[in-house]
Amino acid sequence: MIAIILNGGFFMLPILLCSILSLAIFIEKLWVLQKNRVIPHQFIMTIEHLLRSEKIDAAIDLSKKSDSPISRILINGIKNFGKKREEIKEIVEEVGKREAAYLDRHVENLSTIASVSTLLGLLGTIAGMIKVFGIISAQKVVNPSMLAGGISEALYTTGAGLSVAIPTLIFYRYLSAKSDQLILEMEEYCMRMIELLKERQK
Repeated sequence: MIAIILNGGFFMLPILLCSILSLAIFIEKLWVLQKNRVIPHQFIMTIEHLLRSEKIDAAIDLSKKSDSPISRILINGIKNFGKKREEIKEIVEEVGKREAAYLDRHVENLSTIASVSTLLGLLGTIAGMIKVFGIISAQKVVNPSMLAGGISEALYTTGAGLSVAIPTLIFYRYLSAKSDQLILEMEEYCMRMIELLKERQK
C-alpha cells in the first residue's frame, strides 16, 4: 500500500486524506443514525401512555432525561400544552427542522468527497501524462522504463481516485436514505403526539 502511494505521486496524498475523511464520516453517521438513538421505542411508548393519562409533567420530565432528537422535539410540543393545535404544530416543526439538520449534518460532505476524489484522480492522471510527454520531448531516444514511471503514476492516481469515490458515493446514498427515513418517522410520531395533546384539551 505504501509503495502504491509513493508510486502514485503527490496527488495520492489528498486522495488518501479523502478516504480517511469518508470513512470517519460514515462511521460517525452510522452511530448517530441508529434508530434506537434517534427514536427510542421505549421512550415513545412511555410518552404516549403518559399523554393519554394526562400526566403532562411526567412526560416533560421523561423528555428531559431522554437525550434523543425525538425527545428534544416532543418536549417543546408538550411544554406548550394548552395552546392551539396550529401553534403547537408550528413549534414542533421549527424544532424538527433543527433536529433534521443535525441528522443530515456531514452527509452531504460525502458527495463532495466523492467528486473531489474523482477529480484528484483525473488531475493525477494529467500530471503523469505531462511527465511522460516531457520525457519524450526532452530525449531523442526514449527509455521505456522512464515512460513507464509516468504512465504508472497516471494509472495509480486514477485507480485510487475511483477506489475512494465509488464507496464514498455508496456511503452517501445509504446514509441519505437512512436519514430521510428517520426524519419521516419522527414527523409521524410528532403528528401523533399533537393529536394526543389536542384530544386531552377537549
